[in-house]
Amino acid sequence: MRNPALLPAMVCALLATAPALADDPSTGVWQKHEYSFAFMGFTTTYSCDGLADKLKVLLLAAGARPDVKAYGSACAAGFGRPDKLARADLTFYTLAPPTGVAGDGAPVNAQWLPVELQARKPRELGPGDCELVDQFRTSVLPMFTTRNTDNHTTCVPHQESGSLINLKFEALAGVPAPKVAKTSAH
Repeated sequence: MRNPALLPAMVCALLATAPALADDPSTGVWQKHEYSFAFMGFTTTYSCDGLADKLKVLLLAAGARPDVKAYGSACAAGFGRPDKLARADLTFYTLAPPTGVAGDGAPVNAQWLPVELQARKPRELGPGDCELVDQFRTSVLPMFTTRNTDNHTTCVPHQESGSLINLKFEALAGVPAPKVAKTSAH
């Protein structure tokens, strides 16, 4: 090296960019999560299978691997009936940066997926799902690798009017496989 005085400046510059590189991974490893979700809201009640369906929508919207499993669990009211304390058992995979994380399988291509949860976005969410989205944010979303979370969700107990679902974040998600054009044989 011609100018040894530049070495400390170069090392500092390299260290300053290290978090930025780690914050923008191009690969990730799948991590398995098993979680029992218990929901008790004031505004909306769900059957256990209805809760499982809503949670599957939220998991997929947040970037979980498509093989999400969500099952209604231990509901006192029985199948298809609203329950004050609905439960669902979840099994899902999320992407994590490959550094220092035990994962399931080889690293896969990853990208930051912008996610917006609002009433009708995804279309299965309505204003009555406000408390569910808020509980999902606090108990399930930390299992995802996220950044730039912007939460303006406001839930008014016992009424839909005045409640607002407005949760935005970026989640580390798998890059979809490229679509292969079908060729027709003549």
